Amino acid sequence: MTKKILMICLGNICRSPIAEVVMVDVVAKAKVNDVVVDSAAIGSWHVGNRADPRALSTLQQHGLKSTHIVRQIKKQDFDEFDYIFGMDEENMSELRRLAPKGSKAELLMLGDFGLPKEKRIIEDPYYQRGAEGFEVAYQQCVVACQAFLQQRLQK
Repeated sequence: MTKKILMICLGNICRSPIAEVVMVDVVAKAKVNDVVVDSAAIGSWHVGNRADPRALSTLQQHGLKSTHIVRQIKKQDFDEFDYIFGMDEENMSELRRLAPKGSKAELLMLGDFGLPKEKRIIEDPYYQRGAEGFEVAYQQCVVACQAFLQQRLQK
């Protein structure tokens, strides 16, 4: 049975598109079939755009590519997806607020998988100068996605 995963961050141009591509890569390398991954924004500011050039560059440096176009989360996502991941506490509280009662999706913080408690927040690198924050987010996503795969998808 296909498992559907949705990565969420505030604007869907930094962390969630990185997490989406990383999860697709981790799943493919593990040869796990029937997993669909997407990403979306909580806010509508960047809908229709591509990811931040720094996010795209970071992925490219690791041999990965994103063709994702920003979209905003919608009510039906909470029933279409099995897992919806937020990147920080604000994302999580907004996801809990938006989730319709009785919806199917399990709401999880990505950093709760495989990362030490003090590093579990995947910080938004958008307002930082340069690409360092994007690389940190990428590395956190790799660890968290691999841990999630081992804990939840490879049973």
